[in-house]
Amino acid sequence: MSQPLATTTNVKDVNESIIFPPGDIYSDEPPLESDLHREQIDLLIRLIKWWWRDRQDFYATGNLTVYFSPNQKKSEEFRGPDFFVVLNTEKKDRKSWVVWQEDGKYPNVIIELLSNSTASVDKGLKKQIYQNTFRTPDYFWFDPNNLELQGFHIVDGQYQELVPTESGWLWSQQLGLFLAVYLGKLRFFTPDRQLVMLPEEESNQQLQQTNQQLQQINQELEQERERSAILTERLRAAGIDPEQLF
Repeated sequence: MSQPLATTTNVKDVNESIIFPPGDIYSDEPPLESDLHREQIDLLIRLIKWWWRDRQDFYATGNLTVYFSPNQKKSEEFRGPDFFVVLNTEKKDRKSWVVWQEDGKYPNVIIELLSNSTASVDKGLKKQIYQNTFRTPDYFWFDPNNLELQGFHIVDGQYQELVPTESGWLWSQQLGLFLAVYLGKLRFFTPDRQLVMLPEEESNQQLQQTNQQLQQINQELEQERERSAILTERLRAAGIDPEQLF
């Protein structure tokens, strides 16, 4: 008589039979479309890293592949976001973002830079992936050419369009910052509407403030010299030698 078929499977055997892709995978992104796109990505990365320079619990990068399916190295329909931030993770350099090696974490914030060749995908397929698979809370897109800016926040599993302020600014709950166009670039602003600056911008601002203070001091000294000269003339006109007063 033949033996009955086993009705249970050893969990260890199943786990050992699954071959996961390696976690140490290089990013595989196409070249950026223009200097504007590259400069904007670099600007966003530098700004957030400088703003959070004392924090060690985030990862910010751009044009880097997000590998999110253990069944395939990379989705055939999706490549890396132009700019993204992951919160509550280790601040270190990476070759790519491999979800199954990062405790299942996906980006908290994504910004895509639109172009003629990518706009339809960024507004369609990618938006669906970020909403339904990534569950990324804050998603924005920005066109470096015509300065179009739009943002979304997940509410009950669906992206709801953010309502801009009267100045056209959009609030990111995840970053705790506003996004707005400033001098033709997408920039971050603090809750009290102050521009988040690069280190060299902060240095220039401090230098300008110092120069203004020096100018103010020089103006006050010049006014004091003028008052002293007027007083001296009045004393002499009254027959008093100013030199004899001291």
